[in-house]
Amino acid sequence: MKFVAFTRELQGTGASRRLRNAGKVPGIVYGAGEPAKIELDHNALFHALKKEAFHSSILDMELNGQVQKVLLRDVQMHAWKQLVLHVDFQRVDATTRITKKVPLHFINEENSQAVKLDKCLISHVATDLEIECLASQLPEFLTVDLGGLAKGQSLHVSDLKLDAGIKVVLHGKKNPVIAAVVAQEAEEAPAEAAPAPAPAPAKGKGKK
Repeated sequence: MKFVAFTRELQGTGASRRLRNAGKVPGIVYGAGEPAKIELDHNALFHALKKEAFHSSILDMELNGQVQKVLLRDVQMHAWKQLVLHVDFQRVDATTRITKKVPLHFINEENSQAVKLDKCLISHVATDLEIECLASQLPEFLTVDLGGLAKGQSLHVSDLKLDAGIKVVLHGKKNPVIAAVVAQEAEEAPAEAAPAPAPAPAKGKGKK
């Protein structure tokens, strides 16, 4: 994906506030040289942030007529407004080794024995994984094939088929579960409604 950035001349809280009032977002690019202060169009950035690839792939940033390879590193959002306050990017090249979270895309769930024959559900225990690789190898997402799962089974990190050079960062966990088959709870039959009590006989009026 490609986006356009502009050199940010003014600095400080007041300057950043004026930028935001003008529909711009202050940002910074660091790594492989001196940090560069930049500004971006807010609306264009806001819509780009809605795309999964903007968060998990190498981006082409055009700055002063030159294109640099960068990686989104941090986004600061307003507490309750749909407003981007600041954004950080990291310069990368083919030899840069990076650590980045990438989303998991699950496939073939509906074709698995667990769902098709065993009438179970498959719980997606993880939705993303942190990986370490060269910037040139960074995948936009990792594909998780659930087609081989049956009742009582689960799928772990070690079951993933990763390209050579891509390593999952486990943070001390031995072999985390990514997806697990769970049995559906049997639907309870609705209790039969108890018969309504017969109305009490009306009491006759006494003679005066």
